[in-house]
Amino acid sequence: MCAYWLVKSEPGTFSIDDLERKGVEHWDGVRSYMARNNLMAMKVGDLALFHHSSADPPGVAGICEVVRESYPDHTQFDPESKYFDPKATPDNPRWFMPDMKFVRKFPRFVPIKEIRETPGLQDMALVQRGMRLSVQPVTESEWQIVCDLGERDESQRSAFVFSSEPQ
Repeated sequence: MCAYWLVKSEPGTFSIDDLERKGVEHWDGVRSYMARNNLMAMKVGDLALFHHSSADPPGVAGICEVVRESYPDHTQFDPESKYFDPKATPDNPRWFMPDMKFVRKFPRFVPIKEIRETPGLQDMALVQRGMRLSVQPVTESEWQIVCDLGERDESQRSAFVFSSEPQ
């Protein structure tokens, strides 16, 4: 059974369209220990929601899949990289990255405002106050709800939100 994740990227830096063009790409440049630990927990076959952060609006654009488990992030060793870490060495790396494969774009972008307002997603890490972590676990239920939102058109979205509310 696979685990589910949410990975964030600024679309001006690396978007889901970039991943689609490349097919497979390493997920480098993460410099948060909590996010790094999540990257290191990812296993081949795990799926991730691809979230566009620092966008207007931010939200989930599609799905990617882990195709290689974490290995040392080469940017930590490059003095020319903005992700250079002078304390990291090839014998003692501090930062890791998995390889991610494009799976699909959602027919409809799911803005964070809609995620916040959708029943069943109120406990999702993404919508918690102060949560800025770039790699987050997602529960199976949260995964299914977000994927359903991304596959629906506007008329179905309204029906879904209202039918999911307690009577």
